[in-house]
Amino acid sequence: MTLIDAHAHLPADHAEALALLKELGVQVLNISLGLDAGGDWRSGPMSGEQPYQRLAESGPRQFAWCTAFDPPTLADLARPSTFTERTLASLARDFAAGAVACKVWKNIGLEVRDRDGRFVMVDSPLLAPIFDFIAREDRALILHTGEPRACWLPLDPASPHFDYYRDHPEWHMHGRPGFPSHAELIVARDRVLERHPKLRVIGAHLGSLEYDVGELEARFRRYNNFWVDTAERLLDLCLQPHERVRSFFEAYPDRALYGSDLLFETAFSAMSAIQRQAALEQMRLVLEQDQAYYRNAGPLSLRGRQVQGLGLSPSTARCLFEGNARSCYALG
Repeated sequence: MTLIDAHAHLPADHAEALALLKELGVQVLNISLGLDAGGDWRSGPMSGEQPYQRLAESGPRQFAWCTAFDPPTLADLARPSTFTERTLASLARDFAAGAVACKVWKNIGLEVRDRDGRFVMVDSPLLAPIFDFIAREDRALILHTGEPRACWLPLDPASPHFDYYRDHPEWHMHGRPGFPSHAELIVARDRVLERHPKLRVIGAHLGSLEYDVGELEARFRRYNNFWVDTAERLLDLCLQPHERVRSFFEAYPDRALYGSDLLFETAFSAMSAIQRQAALEQMRLVLEQDQAYYRNAGPLSLRGRQVQGLGLSPSTARCLFEGNARSCYALG
């Protein structure tokens, strides 16, 4: 069975990387990021053209790609029509070039501010015509809105997110008044789902509701246009009651997509032989361990922790690992 990794940043432009993906039966959706207001996302290490678009063009059965757009600057906020026209023109070019989706990153909601210091949220009227355009083009929108709930809590060495917030304190919101709360960001995301019912929205990283599958169930019942990917949130699932998590996936087999969130900023062709070998070993380990967690029942090792595998039914596993990504992203 093919495994579609529907959330990766994998510049696998080297024969050894391609051979590993073929051995493991993996098709990759590479996701671009629009990082800095006033910058050019295409010039960054995880851009659509360097090398994600080229990979998809040269190996369409192995790779697909997701585009992005630069977040608005203060000048854009003063001239919203200019921002809209520029962004729609960019998306039109990328969709014509084969991009299957567009991603909006967490900097919308947690970083970009207007002249009065207010955060631009994902439900801002500025973004509405962009979301409408994506829906008309029958593409998907990947929303990384907010962060794990641990972002607003004290650092906890037992948390799956401890290392990230220790190493990236700029994204740790605990004790930083004036920033939106987790709840405010989720409400803004939910408004997008309500206002754009024809838009396919994939909530990255379990929709930032990784702490409780019950919260996801509530959204699935409310919004028919909402899916989530599992990227980099497996350990959050492992912290919840095992049978509760298994029942969630079996009850909603058509709403979750597998994603590894494997990330390499250096193209495999530019790595040294030692770097490339380490990257290949990481790829194999993550992809094999992740599949084992979902497919197998019983104890197993995941990211250095002992956890209980879900042992999903074969039909649910097929949806998670392949079918839902093909449907959401119209992958061949």
